[in-house]
Amino acid sequence: MPDDMTDDEDDVREAILLKLGGEDDDAEAVVCWLNYCQHMTHIKLDKGSGAPVRDGEVICANHGALFAADSGECTYGPCEGAFLNEVDVRVADGGVYLADDDFEYVGEGPVESDDDLSSSSNVIL
Repeated sequence: MPDDMTDDEDDVREAILLKLGGEDDDAEAVVCWLNYCQHMTHIKLDKGSGAPVRDGEVICANHGALFAADSGECTYGPCEGAFLNEVDVRVADGGVYLADDDFEYVGEGPVESDDDLSSSSNVIL
């Protein structure tokens, strides 16, 4: 794990998965971001019930910063112009797999029970 992305809990960090595009899209595009706002990096975007997403942007519930879901760029708020930290993933055989050599998958985080993965699935890296 990169040195600038560690915390005090044995270097375990959470990540969020976001499915891009609409229901009719053929391509399964999924992005993965570390689950931390860039304004105050100890604040989680997904606090356990799903990262809020509206109009293609992830919302930090603490101070209203908006991050483009596809690029991770902060488009509004105190960290405007900053980017969420990306974690490389790949979609294959109906699953999402960690493809980033800087991280190791250590377990699943809380996942809502419905099939909508657009804003709530997170994993622990």
